[in-house]
Amino acid sequence: MVAVAEPPVVDASPVSGWGRLLAFLRRHRVFAVAVGLAALLRIITMLGFGPAMWFNDSYDYISVALRPRPHPIRPDGYGFWLLILRPLHSLAVVAFTQHLMGIAAGVLIYALLTKKFGIPGWGATLAAAPILFDAYQIQLEQLVMSDAMFILLVVGVITLVLWHRTMSWRVGAVVGVLLALTALTRSIGLPILALVVVYLLIKRAGWKPIVAMIIACALPVGAYMGWFKAVNGQFAMTNSDGVILYMRTSLFADCHEMNLDKRKELELVLLCINTPRDKREPSAQAYLWWDNENQLHVFGSGMKFTPEINANASTFAKKAILSQPGDYLAAVAKDFFRAFRWDRPQFPDYKTYMLYEFRNSFTRELPKWSSYHSTTDKDAEAYENGPAATRVVAPWSDIMIGYQKVVRLPGLALGLLLLVGLYGVAVRWRELGGAVLLPWLGGVGLVLAPAATAEFDYRYLLPAAPLACLAAAITIAGLRERRRPDATEPAVPHPSDPQHPKPQTADRQPPVQQTPDQQRPDPQPAKPQRRDQQPDAEAPQTTKAAQTTKVAETAEAAETAESA
Repeated sequence: MVAVAEPPVVDASPVSGWGRLLAFLRRHRVFAVAVGLAALLRIITMLGFGPAMWFNDSYDYISVALRPRPHPIRPDGYGFWLLILRPLHSLAVVAFTQHLMGIAAGVLIYALLTKKFGIPGWGATLAAAPILFDAYQIQLEQLVMSDAMFILLVVGVITLVLWHRTMSWRVGAVVGVLLALTALTRSIGLPILALVVVYLLIKRAGWKPIVAMIIACALPVGAYMGWFKAVNGQFAMTNSDGVILYMRTSLFADCHEMNLDKRKELELVLLCINTPRDKREPSAQAYLWWDNENQLHVFGSGMKFTPEINANASTFAKKAILSQPGDYLAAVAKDFFRAFRWDRPQFPDYKTYMLYEFRNSFTRELPKWSSYHSTTDKDAEAYENGPAATRVVAPWSDIMIGYQKVVRLPGLALGLLLLVGLYGVAVRWRELGGAVLLPWLGGVGLVLAPAATAEFDYRYLLPAAPLACLAAAITIAGLRERRRPDATEPAVPHPSDPQHPKPQTADRQPPVQQTPDQQRPDPQPAKPQRRDQQPDAEAPQTTKAAQTTKVAETAEAAETAESA
């Protein structure tokens, strides 16, 4: 009888799955604990400040979710997200999804640094700590605002690009879609497309992924701009870019230096601010949002963001910049370096400053401002299907108020992180910055862009923090790799690397090439060896056996490394 071998028994019990999960958590226990603590802080926030917190821009997003239309001031990406969640009639669910977005961004940072750059778990956790634990980041996620979504999309784009060292056109298309969502969430996201394109050109990624990315980004953005033109008469994303640039120049613009013709350029002359420059308000926002100061109100109520006013304001601002380039650069530099202070002085005004604090009392009663076919308080209550003002509940609110006084990423720390990233770009100058270049330029750009086109605001710093952490972490990882004692030794190729051949095993040894002398037949038969010559005669055989054993051990080691 022939014995039939029984098939091996495979353990398909659910315990094996739990075992793999526990093993994963043990390997990443530091980060798992960090995520658990971050989630706990967000739960306390939702208990203490439900159903959500409010900012001045929040009511426009709610209005778009209730009555969809291309908003003249800001893109509708976040408004569409609120529209998707609208059937739930719960601002608490909106805040919950935004807290998940913040944690997800931290997970992406950790995964990228550990899997692609070999950074230890504790180091990657430290790089993700600002987005997980910064009190102002958590408070921003509790606000009905687009920033949490924008941060996740930006981190997702950077992660996806750095994850694929060789990018296919399919990956490029996915990156393009994410960039389109980023631009539709906040208009400042569109320049990130140019940044990614430049980075891929430097890395010689090929034309296919770049073209696929541009097309995948252009189609949704172009469709939105077409919808905007059909409603507002202008092929654009907003009617506010020129007006906001006018706000940027309002603190230094001097019509005497601009040489405006009062007869031919009357529409520009009407925008001149007659208050002397040394007596103007400390914040440029006074000349756009505060009706008692800005010059735009002369055109009538509700006329600030029409295509005509936007075009005139843009022309005025460009003339001011070209006529007074030094004053413009000084204003930009002042706001740029304002971002790197250790303290957090009150700016731009008391109310705006307090809206970023857990302890503010402004949104405990919603304002009754005019809105599109309604008022702001009625819109919020219609979306919630009930009371929508922030309810402060102790002791949870007290915990987060105290937490916010202690745990935050100071501006000086953000500046140091960007300096570390700059050093990483400099030491990789032969590679044009290497992998550090993209997150570093993104972090600097997100700080510089508001200073150049609008005005400094504290919430504009939060999207730059995770990118600065990525750039600094990759820089430090590179320095540690260069300082290793064996960093100068040639690296052993990984068996799975297609650029390097696999080590040959003992079964597939190449044939030994014999010399002509070895191939020539021996003319004389071998003489019998005497007993006293036996040890010497066995010496070559012993050497050959040792070589065979060494080859077998090398092959076994190669197979073990390949299976690992």
